[in-house]
Amino acid sequence: MLPLILVVISVTVAGADGTVTSTPHPHPLDPLSAVELTAARAAVLASALIPARPISFHYVGLDEPDKPDVLSYAYTSTSILPRRALVVARAGGQSHELRVDVTAASAPTVLSHAVHRGAGFPMFTAEEQVAAGALPPQYPPFLDSLRRRGLAPRDVGCGVFSMGWFGGEGVEKGRRRAKMQCFVVGGGGVTTANFYARPLEGVTLVVDLEAMAVVGYSDRVVAPVPKAEGTDYRADMVGPPFNGPAAAPGVVVQPEGRGFHVDGRVVRWANWEFHVGFDMRAGPVISLASVYDADAGRRRRVLYRGFVSEIFVPYMDPEEEWYFHTFMDAGEYGLGTAASSLQPGADCPDNAVYMDAYYADGDGMPVKVENATCVFERYAGDVAWRHTEAALPGQVVTEVRPDATLVVRTVATVGNYDYTLDWEFKTAGSIKCVVSLSGILEMKATPYTHADQIVGVDAHGALVAENTVGVYHDHFVTYHLDLDVDGTDNSFVKNTFVATRNTRDPATGGAATPRRSYWTVRREVAETEADARVDVNGAPPAELLVVNPSRRTKLGNVAGYRVVPAGATAASLLADDDYPQRRASYTKKQVWVTPYDRAEKWASGMYAEQSHGDDDLAAWSARNRAIKDTDIVLWYTVGLHHLPCQEDFPVMPTVSGGFELRPSNFFERNPLIRTRPPGNSNFQNCSCRAG
Repeated sequence: MLPLILVVISVTVAGADGTVTSTPHPHPLDPLSAVELTAARAAVLASALIPARPISFHYVGLDEPDKPDVLSYAYTSTSILPRRALVVARAGGQSHELRVDVTAASAPTVLSHAVHRGAGFPMFTAEEQVAAGALPPQYPPFLDSLRRRGLAPRDVGCGVFSMGWFGGEGVEKGRRRAKMQCFVVGGGGVTTANFYARPLEGVTLVVDLEAMAVVGYSDRVVAPVPKAEGTDYRADMVGPPFNGPAAAPGVVVQPEGRGFHVDGRVVRWANWEFHVGFDMRAGPVISLASVYDADAGRRRRVLYRGFVSEIFVPYMDPEEEWYFHTFMDAGEYGLGTAASSLQPGADCPDNAVYMDAYYADGDGMPVKVENATCVFERYAGDVAWRHTEAALPGQVVTEVRPDATLVVRTVATVGNYDYTLDWEFKTAGSIKCVVSLSGILEMKATPYTHADQIVGVDAHGALVAENTVGVYHDHFVTYHLDLDVDGTDNSFVKNTFVATRNTRDPATGGAATPRRSYWTVRREVAETEADARVDVNGAPPAELLVVNPSRRTKLGNVAGYRVVPAGATAASLLADDDYPQRRASYTKKQVWVTPYDRAEKWASGMYAEQSHGDDDLAAWSARNRAIKDTDIVLWYTVGLHHLPCQEDFPVMPTVSGGFELRPSNFFERNPLIRTRPPGNSNFQNCSCRAG
């Protein structure tokens, strides 16, 4: 859910000390600039294709060039490609899609126009959420509810909740409606920043977002409002005293300066080169990631485009006030519009370089998010590789190479939850994707004050404070990964581990030894989409790879990249016929593979809000298209079942999950074998004393 008021805070920070340089022309995958966003807005408002007024802008993003043109730009030429915007706007009760050429920002041109006729609506805008939040204090039944609870309108704030889809066409087909629920934000002489911990349980409003009017109301139950004491998380409100001594402060020291260079939005570090983009729905976008192969003497492609496509968060309380809490954070609210300005020295270390970002507000005007993304080198004390050999006569040999990685980080604060999205590049050729969750639980007010009181049908959450239940829920974070392993023609391979009995008969593959069992591998190349749907928790275990059949090592092994889960492999437990599951049916499996289609970007469909599940990843995959030896996209879902506990209150410690894309026979040998040993000067202790 979203906060009561959306505010974009701009923070001025120092530059990158010469590490960042600009390019004379935008990269074809650069996000739209403020000038281009303004140009797209002007073209739409001036167009006669949308006669109705007013026009609200719900998505304005880069209409990326065709993939062959981008690859040609990146690897064979530097020709300038057209700059185009995709605009999704609402006017006259319809969703309009327009493509606008903004190459010449002074003379933008609308290239195409279409009206969406299917189910679903575009993302909410911040402006309509703020406008909706002003409605409850003007609604007499709501004021009556407050009086019965001894509250004044100034004590309460309300937020917009997506209402999902639960069959049929809704009360009135084509109307954009949302539900609103409220929190106690003041009163009683005690203030707290954590209004999520003080829900006004039992009150739900339905609002028509285009008429901007309350069209439904329910005041069903009355539960005590949880107390404000002990809910705040700000340092000046919770201490001192603190829990023991503070950790000793650390300082990042790089005597020779940063090891990476940023040219516009292209990052070069060690053996990696990639582009960092930004989208108001997806947030950070990593493109054109390639790794240098020292033995081959050339740069090799790995990832064409990768981003978080959707975050599905269903709650597990079927009551009237909760059943519709089944959020699609990217498709309904936007991860880019929720991007937080990163705090130097806290969100990112002192050696970080920052990138700003822009997105369009509901009026189509550019909004700047300073420090939207940071890039930094991480030295965590890890080992890249090591070996100690004591078996040599008269000597002990120890070789160690310390590990360093490059991290690209963005934090999306979607209401109560903060998602830290990390893309971590390793010199061994791996890309690690990690999503870390923190922030505040979504809580339900209850009369209960002891865990033993929660029994039977009421067991939809855990008691985390007096009169406060943390409701059970899931997080499913789905990544769109257009892997191009050394080229576009790839295949998906499943290497299944098979337990085998030793027959002790060489004629049948056994061995005449006392060994009774072993395991081997059954290699299966997926022919169609159905062959590539994988539950990574299923038995038997398997290794998953994207390979390029036309690229082999000198030994004849096929070049590929493994998909390695790194915890958080939960799949949805909802029934297949449940409406939220129909909208996010792809969450029953962690891995899907589809043929590349530039229109298939969003796992929940282009119009996720109130969608019906007929235009999503599972629906596309149902076509069962061929995926062997062609350009394919891998979709991976990081899944967490969240059973809240008291340590999650009042603010939740970070929990993480992810996966790694790891080379498999991509290189001729360990690519780090030529890594230079560390010099002693780089590992001397540094004692810094105040002058």
